[in-house]
Amino acid sequence: MSDSLDDSPSIEEPPLPQEEFSWHRLVGLDELPQGRVSTVTIGHESLCVTHTLEGGYGCLANACPHQAGPLGEGSIEAGWLRCPWHGYDYSPKNGKPPGAFSDAPAAYRTEVRDDGVYVALPHEMARPRSVSDVMVETMVNWGVTHVFGMVGHSNLGFADAMRAAEERGVLSFIGIRHEGAASFAATAYGKLTGKLAACFAIAGPGSTNLMTGLYDAKTDRAPVLAICGQVPSKVRGRGAFQDTDLSAAFADVARYSQTVQATSDHGELMTLACKTALVERDVAHLVLPDEVQVLAAGDNARVGSPEGRTGDREIAPPAQSLRAAIEAISAADRPLVIIGNGARAGTRDIVAFAEAIDAPVATTFKAKGLISDQHRLAAGVLGRSGTPVASWFMNESDMIVAFGVSFANHTGIADYKPIVQVDFDPMALGRFHPVAVPVQGHVGVVAKALLEGLGGFGDEGGGEPTARSGAADEVAQRWTIWRDEKASRRRDDRGAGIGAAALFDALSDCVPANAVMPVDVGNNTYSFGRYFEVRQQTVLMSGYLGSIGFSLPAAMGCWAATQSQPEYANRPVVSVSGDGGFGQYAMEMTTAVKYGMNITHVLMNNGELGKISKEQRAGDFDVWQTSLHNPDFAAFAELCGAKGVRVTEIDQLSSAIAEAIAHQGPALVEVITDALLV
Repeated sequence: MSDSLDDSPSIEEPPLPQEEFSWHRLVGLDELPQGRVSTVTIGHESLCVTHTLEGGYGCLANACPHQAGPLGEGSIEAGWLRCPWHGYDYSPKNGKPPGAFSDAPAAYRTEVRDDGVYVALPHEMARPRSVSDVMVETMVNWGVTHVFGMVGHSNLGFADAMRAAEERGVLSFIGIRHEGAASFAATAYGKLTGKLAACFAIAGPGSTNLMTGLYDAKTDRAPVLAICGQVPSKVRGRGAFQDTDLSAAFADVARYSQTVQATSDHGELMTLACKTALVERDVAHLVLPDEVQVLAAGDNARVGSPEGRTGDREIAPPAQSLRAAIEAISAADRPLVIIGNGARAGTRDIVAFAEAIDAPVATTFKAKGLISDQHRLAAGVLGRSGTPVASWFMNESDMIVAFGVSFANHTGIADYKPIVQVDFDPMALGRFHPVAVPVQGHVGVVAKALLEGLGGFGDEGGGEPTARSGAADEVAQRWTIWRDEKASRRRDDRGAGIGAAALFDALSDCVPANAVMPVDVGNNTYSFGRYFEVRQQTVLMSGYLGSIGFSLPAAMGCWAATQSQPEYANRPVVSVSGDGGFGQYAMEMTTAVKYGMNITHVLMNNGELGKISKEQRAGDFDVWQTSLHNPDFAAFAELCGAKGVRVTEIDQLSSAIAEAIAHQGPALVEVITDALLV
């Protein structure tokens, strides 16, 4: 509009609103110099205020009709208000454009009074119910209580619907510093509770940042809902800013992925997303184009809910496979029960079964904590992150009864031994090699059925005794040997920091028995599996994806569960990581402070990526590019507003850990550790 400066802008007063209106004070008489433009917000209305020599004060809607450029950030040139984005010109008094142009922003009557400049604005209309409102109401009906994410320009409509839900007290939004932390937090919520949380991002990079946490959910079978903003449909596929094919990008990670259209059944799409995530224990993904989010939905738009949409998942096994399992177990002299992460829902019944047949119980690393290490039959963790107690019983066993186990190579279950495998998922049965007896059904239901079929040992193992005996004595003997070995390792001191055996011994004593414990990836995690003795703590990890950086965002998700799920109320959250893992999402410490999260994070600082250094040495490589330049992490936590404690000596450990756990709010215990004493 370069010819606009040849004309003079109109200074005619805009008319008063025809509907009911009120006068509002815009600016003081000395606030806005002549020739200047400013932005003022009144209620939900963003306004462009101008002050010119010719027209005095003017007030326009703060959006250029061309592409909604912020006129309040523009400038006055030769009497015209110029849009800062594309140079379109308008009268600063009444918004009329020059020449033959007809598009104009809304203009409002101003009035100069003794105490300032006032504007006549129509009464604000009630917020209309939108497509986003319908979808938010639906996901709340499906049990979503927390959404982790970042509000941005391409998801504002949905964000506003969540704001309204939060005002109603039915939803909580946690604004994070990096979208990767949002997906890890939502994933950890699902791993802990089996219920649904959501992560939320803008188009383009915000959405792609969710990927790692979502892959973690997918590989570990955790329900999670991902909601992504998208560029307006009319510019989609035309190279617009942050225009990314999110359907293609999420095709591999999401079990369910749909782009929401103006004509979609919006409540049904959200219902299918929530149902898929929960039933399939997987990732569900919805893409919301910018303009669809704010479409009016009407008061009669259908809202979805889980009522009548899911069935009972406690499925009994087929009689034939149950009989085969009973025969195989009856014939064994030294059976070993192994509990995997897929058996979380039936652990009590499985332990009762093991007690009845007098069998030691080992767990996979992902299932650490499902049986207390103080239980008379508990053999600890089996595999690379495990104890010699569990590996001894694996070697001595003549039959394995595996519940909810995936047979990962890190676990090392002997495939040459007879195996009765119980799993709800038919694809998990015999996944990597044939097993003697595959049994499909809910693990708890199967465990009860096995008890009944093996001679009526009674509920909770309290009926007739089994013919087998002595397993508890053997378990106690093996633990004595291992605990003596751990005591010896606690005394190791090379003068380069505290050893892992000493740290996890202190943690075993200090961490409350009902704590939720997300752990990270690396030597810190292997040492946790080996040395930490579980009472009733719940342990979470990035299992099959093995993503470094998991633990702190996961702790945020676990804290959210303590706020929303009664069975987790008042449970402390204590997370563990190395310095490499903490560095991935260190700024989320400010998120924990912002929301008053009661989280204690234990950080093992050895100044390097110790697990990788160990692998380089084991592979005859030179140790290269694994060193880390670290700050004083305890001081960093204090700068973030959290409590920070630094530990350099063994005799400081217990008091520092106890002090941090007792602190109400986020706390970090930085422990200077020896990279070789793992």
